[in-house]
Amino acid sequence: MSNIPKIVILGAGYGGILTALKLQKQLNYNEADVTLVNKHDYHYITTHLHMPAAGTDNPENARVNISKLIDEFKIDFVKSTVVQIRTQDKKVILEDGTLSYDYLVIGLGGEPETFGIPGLAEHAMSIRSINSVRLIREHIEYQFARYKREPHRTDYLTFVVGGAGFTGIEFVGELADRIPQLCRAFDVDRSLVKLYNIEAAPSALPGFDPELVQYGMDVLTKKGVIFRIGTAIKECSPDGVIVGDGEEIRSKTVIWTGGIRGSRLIEEAGFETMRGRVKVDDYLRAPSHENIYIIGDNSLMFNEEGRPYPPTAQIAMQQGVTCAHNLVAAIRSQPLKTFAFSNKGTVASLGKGEGIGVAFGKKYLGRKAAWLKKLIDLRYLFIIGGIPLVLRKGKFF
Repeated sequence: MSNIPKIVILGAGYGGILTALKLQKQLNYNEADVTLVNKHDYHYITTHLHMPAAGTDNPENARVNISKLIDEFKIDFVKSTVVQIRTQDKKVILEDGTLSYDYLVIGLGGEPETFGIPGLAEHAMSIRSINSVRLIREHIEYQFARYKREPHRTDYLTFVVGGAGFTGIEFVGELADRIPQLCRAFDVDRSLVKLYNIEAAPSALPGFDPELVQYGMDVLTKKGVIFRIGTAIKECSPDGVIVGDGEEIRSKTVIWTGGIRGSRLIEEAGFETMRGRVKVDDYLRAPSHENIYIIGDNSLMFNEEGRPYPPTAQIAMQQGVTCAHNLVAAIRSQPLKTFAFSNKGTVASLGKGEGIGVAFGKKYLGRKAAWLKKLIDLRYLFIIGGIPLVLRKGKFF
């Protein structure tokens, strides 16, 4: 038993869960001792979190119990929080124990990147977990209740979303749909509610097809979203944000979606990083560590133009598949496979029945894009849990 290699996977996000599930299929019994570590006993579907955050869906629909996905005879699951990674000792320190490894997969997910903007880390909320979206949803509802008690406080009804990337755009689309419902429930005049989407870049959805971006902004503007594109947030406080050349937008609700960095545990472990992300080799391995693979938000890879790939669910899933293949190959002393990202397309939702996207070399917008987004979500459910998971969760996506 002592000769069986130990594989430890840190994190059950898109990359980690795909690595575990592929190892589960490809490894023979007793060929390796595989342990999956995650601080929650569930995997959550990050690309669905904007809906429960806005209150248009139940947070429970975005999570899947890990026990329903893995084979306990092939994968040991440990619910714990990683405290430290000791590469020199080949050990991972957890809050309640220690794990040793022969091969390590780091997929700990990302943290909000605040770019040093004063007050943002302290006073803004972020869409990053099941618990965080519960907080955002309850906070938004509470602001309507507060306004009814203090009707002169219109800052309670002013909502600021920093960042117009995919998360920001999808969230304001859902929140724009929810606001009329909240106004009816709390008997609030809709014209008093302000929803700002602020983006420092010269365009919303930077790098996306300009025609589709314009369509998306037109749809959201009609829903009541106020765009401030090419305008940076300079400071965040309990009273709101300072933007541009000193303009103050008074708000009790600031939600930051403007960037992701890798886990700080990676920097603390001694890896050379760029914003918490490690530049991995073609096989997804960390520099100078042939037994350590880094995937998802924690990895840094560049495309043919020399630009870093964005940390998306799509790339994390593909990395998980390649990572599992290379772990099996390493154990069996077979050649490793280089990672090659295959872009299947990108779709962003704009609220109920609306979306924009590029897939299969074609542009999609409106209801077609919304259906394509649903198909992508259903495909992911099928990949990780088969038809039973699709039947159980599919109706919510």
